[in-house]
Amino acid sequence: MASTLLQRATTVHTDETGLASHRVVDVRIVDGVIVEVGPSSSGAPSGTPGAGSGPTPDHVVDLDGYVLLPAAVEPHAHLDKAFLSERITNETGDLMGAITAMQANRHLLAVDETIERAERAARLMAANGYHAVRTHADTTVAHGLRSIEALSAVKQRVADVIDVEIVALCGWPMTGSAGADQRALLRDAMQSGADIVGGVPHLEGDNDREATEILLQVATDAGVAVDLHTDETLDPTALGLVDLAEMKLAGFAHAATASHCVSLGVQTASEQQRIAELVAEADIPVIALPHTNLYLQGRGHAPMPRGLTAVAALRSAGATVAAGADNLQDPFNPVGRACPFETAGLMVMAAHLLPHEAWVAVSAASSTATNCEVVEIAPGSPAHLVAARADTLREAIAFGPSDRIVWRHGRRL
Repeated sequence: MASTLLQRATTVHTDETGLASHRVVDVRIVDGVIVEVGPSSSGAPSGTPGAGSGPTPDHVVDLDGYVLLPAAVEPHAHLDKAFLSERITNETGDLMGAITAMQANRHLLAVDETIERAERAARLMAANGYHAVRTHADTTVAHGLRSIEALSAVKQRVADVIDVEIVALCGWPMTGSAGADQRALLRDAMQSGADIVGGVPHLEGDNDREATEILLQVATDAGVAVDLHTDETLDPTALGLVDLAEMKLAGFAHAATASHCVSLGVQTASEQQRIAELVAEADIPVIALPHTNLYLQGRGHAPMPRGLTAVAALRSAGATVAAGADNLQDPFNPVGRACPFETAGLMVMAAHLLPHEAWVAVSAASSTATNCEVVEIAPGSPAHLVAARADTLREAIAFGPSDRIVWRHGRRL
């Protein structure tokens, strides 16, 4: 059995009141699973086993001066668009500008070059501390299944460093006779490598509820979950999140995740509470995406709104709130580092989370939102870990140190 001992690691612990503190511990890993966490053998020379009665490990890593954390999960990415900023320009800087730019440049996006960009992004995520990523793949009549094909190949290529889950992002219109080809393409995508059904119901206008019904029916027929781009607009009349919650409570049998939910952030406090309680009752995780929503939303508004979902109301109601980076240096977001510390930092700044709450948003909550096993620094947990050179979690989020070590199933990458 392969075994590793991580010595003198600084870890974060939260008590029953939600107060976070740091401890210095030793962590023993056997065959990719954490088997023991105990008081550190502080001051012991490297190579000396720490607390506990385990045998001498095969590998010892001294993590004095590092914060050790559960590895992150990226719950919402677009790997097929990564690193397109220099090739495709968003002239208006808003959501429709990005969509229009992509539509006008589909001819540039071949399968081979998409594989190259997407694999680069996925490996960067792994190196930065992600152990899994859920990526949406454009599935439109004009684009066909090229993104599904490319990301299916990337999923296999990077399987040794990161898990990839593919959402077929259905184009529009998908309702009525005009949407027949789009609906057929989505069903083909579910037979061609996609794992989850996705779409953007609010782009259907008055037919948004019908669009949600279609997406849930395709998911039901395929026996898979849905992850919808929900209410990615500052229009307060956009209430697709309510539609999704009602349909989930009415009997949709699979997992449902709502990404973006920007319009919830501009509702009144009482309406936010009502909807948040409905979302919590329906057990729908919400994924906040500060990078892209802060970039795209609110242009031309005075005063300018924050362009983020109602994080506080959702958390107060007991809903799961995860956080992702969404786009990576493309027409929807020209910046980004594929780094969980960056996303956590934005959740501290824009959503007013405490540092340890922000790390939960990019790790445990993101695992829940994507149906991954939640990683903990505790016996029995898979050893997906990231250590960053810092004295505290707050410091790690603030600096995003490049000096970091990543383990996947206990194997150092």
